[in-house]
Amino acid sequence: MYELLKTMTSLHGPCGYEQPVTRWVKDTVEELVDELYVDGLGNVIARKKGTAPGPKTIITAHMDEIGFIVKKIEGNGLIRFEKLGGHDDRILLAQKVQLRTKTGLLTGVIGTISAHFAKFDDAQKVRNHRQLYIDIGASSKEAAEQLGVEIGNPITWAPSMEFLGNEQTGRIVGKGFDDRAGCAVIIQTLKELQGTDFAGEVVAIFTVQEEVGLRGAQVAARNIDADVAIAIDTTAVSDTPEETMDQTLHLGGGTGVKVIDFSLIAHPVVKEKLLHLAKERNIQFQHEVFPGIGTDGGAVSLANKGIPTGVLSIPSRYAHSPVEVIDLGDLEATKELLKEFILSLKEDSSFSFI
Repeated sequence: MYELLKTMTSLHGPCGYEQPVTRWVKDTVEELVDELYVDGLGNVIARKKGTAPGPKTIITAHMDEIGFIVKKIEGNGLIRFEKLGGHDDRILLAQKVQLRTKTGLLTGVIGTISAHFAKFDDAQKVRNHRQLYIDIGASSKEAAEQLGVEIGNPITWAPSMEFLGNEQTGRIVGKGFDDRAGCAVIIQTLKELQGTDFAGEVVAIFTVQEEVGLRGAQVAARNIDADVAIAIDTTAVSDTPEETMDQTLHLGGGTGVKVIDFSLIAHPVVKEKLLHLAKERNIQFQHEVFPGIGTDGGAVSLANKGIPTGVLSIPSRYAHSPVEVIDLGDLEATKELLKEFILSLKEDSSFSFI
């Protein structure tokens, strides 16, 4: 899935401005499914029918990535911005970004003071993002406007994806793994379901605006009378040396089978089925108990009369930064467990709570 993910992370699609990703996903998935449409919010909904009667299963991942939006163009051509999604102000300085205009993409940097001025500054100070600016090389407001900059232009981290260390590590670094990695898992799963026998119907939902409140999933899931759902997202590992880390989630430890987060208590029957399949098929996994995160699974579980929902999580270091790191083995394990879950379903599969 390396090449698939590299293509997807190169696409420019922050919250609310996912159009390039939506178009690419639509064009890529259309030939793999029986029916596909894009709803009014921009969610891509794709239906694939099985070869026998069985449950209707939602599989979902979000297309949006965190980003920024142009708020103001200063007289000297520097750009003020607002956030789209959750950022840590401590890592914004001196990062490369990409700004999307009607005429094309622009490279910029979030400015910072020269190291030569540091002795005149407060070394402990973390400047709020509203005090920061983006430099796109324009010398004036008029020059920035001539480059196509307007209030409301969306901005992402500059795209980059490569192996961390080298190919031998099996680990990759880049922006937008949250959650283009989940989208890649679903697309690869749909590819591998081609020519197989499975029961029921799979409804793949590629959602928008997850990072600003699970908005796309709330809309999409209301229109699908599903029996069970699996959301795919990344999750923050806790295996680095910082004092706040509890060493419960590890990069390279396998797919995370969600137990609980702040948006969802995983349905016990769905969770136990995922755990059983992982053990039976020898798929590497780890339990995920992490209240510091939420996923589209939380929104999907509350749709209609309630949908039994589980989540598979791709472990990630440095989440919501331009240098997210994931392990390709974890990515593969997530895809394998999702596929095995779908293939295991039968006409009489039940996810009754009692």
